Amino acid sequence: MEQDSSEKKTPVPGSDTIIIAGIGPGGEGSITREVWRELEACDIIIGYTVYTELMKRYFPDKEYLSTPMRREEERCRLVFEQARTGKRVVMVCSGDAGVYGMAGLMISLLPEYPECGLKILSGVTAATAGAAVLGAPLMHDFAVISLSDLMTPWEKIEKRLRVSAEADLVICLYNPASRRRADYLKRACNILLTVMEANRVCGVVRQISREEERAEVMTLQELREYPADMFTTVYIGNSQTRIIDGRMVTPRGYAAEKVE
Repeated sequence: MEQDSSEKKTPVPGSDTIIIAGIGPGGEGSITREVWRELEACDIIIGYTVYTELMKRYFPDKEYLSTPMRREEERCRLVFEQARTGKRVVMVCSGDAGVYGMAGLMISLLPEYPECGLKILSGVTAATAGAAVLGAPLMHDFAVISLSDLMTPWEKIEKRLRVSAEADLVICLYNPASRRRADYLKRACNILLTVMEANRVCGVVRQISREEERAEVMTLQELREYPADMFTTVYIGNSQTRIIDGRMVTPRGYAAEKVE
């Protein structure tokens, strides 16, 4: 006997209650309206400690749970366990949840929690947010590479840097340095200098979209000595990138086009 199509199914507790949201680089203005609405509507906000502390400024009355760095799987399982109780949960990630964020790990764990459903909301990633501060460095093809070797062997990072430089791509670097990896940006620049000229146009932006935001344009040789940290996003131009009125600009194409 066929089921009446008008008959509604009873929702499973916890179903479709998980939102994985990118909150942008950190400032209130870089959180999308869609993500903001979900943060307003949710019961609990979960994330890396630094990001939940940011959200407490805007949503002080919410319930919060967090885990420190390198406990990502524990954080994901915490989200699923809270959703199982019927709570509407938002897991916050910096930038875009699908760009070095938690979306992939959450999806990979989802089969273990068949009673849960999740939705991913995109956010403003540091690459594009920082590019707007510098000018227009990403107008042509570009590569985004993380210098963190926690999950990727340095040998593979080294190869990605070299082939991106040989392909004349604009390169955006995430996680350029930390206390444990103080010389990684210098090591990356040494690799790039085997392919690029020392005066290649580069730029850095620190603390994107926050009160402490700072941006500088410099050469690749100068970038080699720059004291970057985990809150710095780095841009290495291609062979056509130039400085125009103090801004870092990569032309849209290699052929110069004149408009009459």
